[in-house]
Amino acid sequence: MKKITVKNLNLWYGDFHALIDINAGFKEKQITAIIGPSGCGKSTLLRVFNRMNDLIERVRMDGEVNIDGINAIAAETDLISLRAKVGMVFQRPNPFPLSVYENIAFGLKIHSIKKKRSSLDDTVEESLRSVLLWDELKGKLGRSALGLSLEQKQRLCIARLIAVKSDILLMDEPCSALDPQSTARTEELMRELKNRYTIIIVTHNMQQAARVSDYTAFFTVTPDRTGYLEEFGPTKEMFTSPHSKITEDYITGRFG
Repeated sequence: MKKITVKNLNLWYGDFHALIDINAGFKEKQITAIIGPSGCGKSTLLRVFNRMNDLIERVRMDGEVNIDGINAIAAETDLISLRAKVGMVFQRPNPFPLSVYENIAFGLKIHSIKKKRSSLDDTVEESLRSVLLWDELKGKLGRSALGLSLEQKQRLCIARLIAVKSDILLMDEPCSALDPQSTARTEELMRELKNRYTIIIVTHNMQQAARVSDYTAFFTVTPDRTGYLEEFGPTKEMFTSPHSKITEDYITGRFG
């Protein structure tokens, strides 16, 4: 079942045509990796799904991005509801300068989700358990989140999304600041989370895309092709027998 369907999507930054006629379907409770060289539109597409591009001047879009029956890029779309549903984890973890507990609670306050203290306690515990942080932090909930390790900060940011019941998790290079061991644990977490969430990850790491994703979208950038979705399909198929010569050249390291 497709969670997100993109139809004839175009996006411009001023006069620059950054995404050109994108058509794709992202399946529910699967991990989709978006790969491609720098400047090809990977992160731009990711930010379309929760309208983060709206924060950039002179951005305009046309086409359709259907998320559970709602066109996410329509002018009348409720952005607060959309961003609660479609959460985002960035390249570098960005916990608030608050306690671990308040980081989880703050997300609920932003989205006007009111809970009694006992219920809030349960939500904090449940969210931290979901990202395998509860045992590590249950005695440190009052401490500043800024004192956590990079891996713990990244997991805490994911826990914030889980607390507000996001069911789509967008991850923009979530492991780029982590060491190999932390990266391996974060990838293991992604595989566990996909049983409950639809996950879309942007990565420059071909090995990571091959390890964690079920589907892969490859964007290309050449002198005459920028912002095109070159190929989209099952990851195993794309990495073993890509349909496009450009895809093969990128995956094998001949360019990019």
